[in-house]
Amino acid sequence: MTSDAADKVARTAQNSKVMELLARGGYAVSGVLHGLIGALAISVAIGSASGSADQTGALAQVASTPGGVFLLWFLVVGLFGLGLWQITEGILVPSPDPKKRWARRITELGKAAAYIALALTALTFATGGSSDSARTTQTFVADLLTRPGGLFLVAAIGVLVLAIGIYFFVKGLRKKFLEDIDRPTGKVGDAVTRLGVAGYIAKGIALAVVGILFVIAAFTLDSSKATGLDGALKALAALPFGQVILVAIGLGLIAFGLYLFARARYARL
Repeated sequence: MTSDAADKVARTAQNSKVMELLARGGYAVSGVLHGLIGALAISVAIGSASGSADQTGALAQVASTPGGVFLLWFLVVGLFGLGLWQITEGILVPSPDPKKRWARRITELGKAAAYIALALTALTFATGGSSDSARTTQTFVADLLTRPGGLFLVAAIGVLVLAIGIYFFVKGLRKKFLEDIDRPTGKVGDAVTRLGVAGYIAKGIALAVVGILFVIAAFTLDSSKATGLDGALKALAALPFGQVILVAIGLGLIAFGLYLFARARYARL
């Protein structure tokens, strides 16, 4: 398929009402997951958590509730839809500068891959399966560390995730996320802004810790250090005043989930 043909297909998809509804639904279900992860993080802080404080733990919580399988299928459809929307965003990046266009394209396609991967994990739970995200991450890292140059690749992944965390933190601090939505006026708009600031900063900190743990795993040749979001949150809990920090992060992730609900309504699509 030529570039012009791909652009035409992507533009047609973006102009579809069904695709718009799928994208908005995707933001809403992502909000559900972030809210659950935030609640799990708070549970870790107070010592009552029974599962992983990450996407897998959140999906396991959904699966264990009465009627949870129906919500899981809703999550699958919403996340796949949002992933497809991000693919069209990646194809239709508007920029006269080729370098900036490709940088933005890689970012959007990276988001698409993340949403689709999460949708596949939700599909696993919806069809009666289960997953251990920490074990999967550690196995992946352990395999990389045995390969030539694997140490540097694991470190590079860590630096990339750290950079993404810093991006989220700065986006929240500078309120750049307001460019993604048609901000409502009055008190509702003020509330959405506060939720976005708290949410982006909290997610940025959590991702930055994940990245740091990958770098530590690379330079200590210890794959057990790379445990993803769940390990990052538990690492925060082990710090001085870690419980307070983790509760704050958990509340921030819940705020991010609420912001995503608002984005489902007010997103610029």
